[in-house]
Amino acid sequence: MTEELISQEKFEELTKELDELRTTRRREVAEQLEYARSLGDLSENAEYQEAREMQSAVEERIQKLESILKNAKIVRGSKTDTVGMGSTVQVQKVDSPDKHNYIIVGAEEADMFAGKISYHSPLGAALQGKKKGDEFSFHTPKGTQRYKILKVE
Repeated sequence: MTEELISQEKFEELTKELDELRTTRRREVAEQLEYARSLGDLSENAEYQEAREMQSAVEERIQKLESILKNAKIVRGSKTDTVGMGSTVQVQKVDSPDKHNYIIVGAEEADMFAGKISYHSPLGAALQGKKKGDEFSFHTPKGTQRYKILKVE
């Protein structure tokens, strides 16, 4: 896995989630497995199968979080006039009156409904290194999109 840019807040959130999974969640799943085993025949025991699937999901999430945190590079938002990780950007699609505000974040933090876009996304990648007043375009499944940057914070 390559280096992943991430904010300090998200790093702390993922660390807390990992700790919760390693301690509390693992113990809860182990208890569910023990109970399901006590019910008898494991081949026809739906509760046992469900507990095993839950255990697998927890272990998979732990591995993913460990990988993310191991390869994370914490980035603090810079207060420059150039778009980068942590920047808040106001853009307007060329030939449209609608304005949109986005915060450039890492992939784990992306939430389009909250206006947080990944620097890996087509729009996020196209914004990197641009300044207020710049016009740019990028490709999407709907074709080429053209935008203008109105503000960078």
